[in-house]
Amino acid sequence: PRSRTHTRRRRRRCRHSSCRCSAFFHSSHSFVISSCCSLLVFFSHYSSLRLLLLVSMFYLSKIEHTLPLPASELARPIREAIHTQLENLFLDKVIANLGLCVSVYDIKSIEGGFIYPGDGYPTYKVVFNLIMFRPFVGEIMTAKLLSSDADGLRLSLGFFDDIYVPLQHLPSPNEFKAESKNSTKGTWYWKYDEQSFPIDDSDVIKFRIQNVTYPSIPIEQPKESKPFAPMLVTGSIDHDGLGPVSWWPGQEQDAEEGEEAEEAVAEE
Repeated sequence: PRSRTHTRRRRRRCRHSSCRCSAFFHSSHSFVISSCCSLLVFFSHYSSLRLLLLVSMFYLSKIEHTLPLPASELARPIREAIHTQLENLFLDKVIANLGLCVSVYDIKSIEGGFIYPGDGYPTYKVVFNLIMFRPFVGEIMTAKLLSSDADGLRLSLGFFDDIYVPLQHLPSPNEFKAESKNSTKGTWYWKYDEQSFPIDDSDVIKFRIQNVTYPSIPIEQPKESKPFAPMLVTGSIDHDGLGPVSWWPGQEQDAEEGEEAEEAVAEE
């Protein structure tokens, strides 16, 4: 899914009447992907009333994929077996320009089932929808502090940890206090009105999306470098109302509601 070789793109007007975007169509040798910026409605299957969540950071992407089905899966119902194989293939994977796959939403159609010469398994043409995590630039989100060093902050949503707030996007004036003399880790402080306000893991942090990038897979990676992340989100807390919610009275309840919504999506 991460490969971008032999890629063709074309734009077509979005079919959703309430959406002003142009749907993005991505095609390659084995699958065709379409993505729309309309809000995705999540249904909770664990409640008779079904929980409805309108979350703009999640998108529904339609994919057409040629799927070989292992012979060991043929004893199971075909739709169930294909759903399992799709989860193994796409779940927690990043697709360039579409985001992180968090769930296989549904299967629209299954065709084929041919056994080609030399293969010991059938091959199907499957059309299905994936739930993708892809925040947009300017979106306000809440997260927990994962780590803090001299370069800035690293935040986590629980299911996605590659969110970075670099030094230039921290509120100023600021000050960094290292844990020890030779340590690069420590705590950042915002200095305001002769007071110091810490940024630590005891509070929910509200931030704004500055950029979402999909780095190319490196051919060689130094041992000292950070683990490769196929999707990077850059955030900022250098605006009024951003940063730890305890800095801004009245925002704690909003942050708790946002956390509960994100946890419900992660559990789903």
